[in-house]
Amino acid sequence: MSDAASAPAVRAAIGDSEFDRDTALVPRGPGVHDIDLSAGWTIMNAVNGGYLLAVIGRALGQTLPHADPFTISAHYLTASRPGPAVVRTETVRTGRTLSTGQASLVQYDDDGTEVERIRVLASYGDLDALPDDVRTTAEPPAMPPLEQCVGAEDGPAPGSVSSPIADRLRLRLDPSTLGWAVGAPSGRGEMRAWFALADGRDADPLSLLLAVDALPPTAFEIGLSGWVPTVEMTVHVRRRPAPGPLRVSITTRNLAGGFLEEDAEVWDSDDRLVAQSRQLARVRLG
Repeated sequence: MSDAASAPAVRAAIGDSEFDRDTALVPRGPGVHDIDLSAGWTIMNAVNGGYLLAVIGRALGQTLPHADPFTISAHYLTASRPGPAVVRTETVRTGRTLSTGQASLVQYDDDGTEVERIRVLASYGDLDALPDDVRTTAEPPAMPPLEQCVGAEDGPAPGSVSSPIADRLRLRLDPSTLGWAVGAPSGRGEMRAWFALADGRDADPLSLLLAVDALPPTAFEIGLSGWVPTVEMTVHVRRRPAPGPLRVSITTRNLAGGFLEEDAEVWDSDDRLVAQSRQLARVRLG
């Protein structure tokens, strides 16, 4: 199937897409923001960690004098669920080129007890003010063209990715990282895919926070199954992405003691490394 055939007929604009609506917050007062976490971004009944990071990232961007996330580190304390939530933000330091803030996302149990879901520390700046000088040995991931990769439209999706979030993304997975989907995982901790939002909205720094956590977990290709909850994740946004689909490459080199790391790189259509992340996640063994 060609890219043109799989792309939406009408492309949503940044600021007017499902992703923007579902990450929109209602200010209640200084540093306090209300949101209704959408069930559309869940996987295995839990709200996706990248979507949650984008929600908090938007709140911090509305709080700090700089708009763009440069680095954002999140500790996931308890699993979030769809429904009302509160994001509290605080400015820690304001500088000329960078400002730093912290944030917490909380929800309430049925008895009214407040439960903190995520705590974040982040630094923001202006991506458009960065110099053009790039010196790197990093290279884009070796992947087949988009039309040679596998999307949900090519056949029934494996049960482990048949979640509401899959309907909001246009993922086309590298066939060499899809052995798990046919019961023959490679044993290598690798996952690669072309990434875009289903409604055609182009990527921006906020959606990069989603992209780093949107692929199936590398644990599947190692031969494990089930939920792989994130313990901590740090994202570095390096550039404002060019329009067009992104390439996301995730690798795991070490699984030990029931924990693994996932290192992600996100490349844009101009072959620029636009985001990096590392997360520590728990896995169920046995």
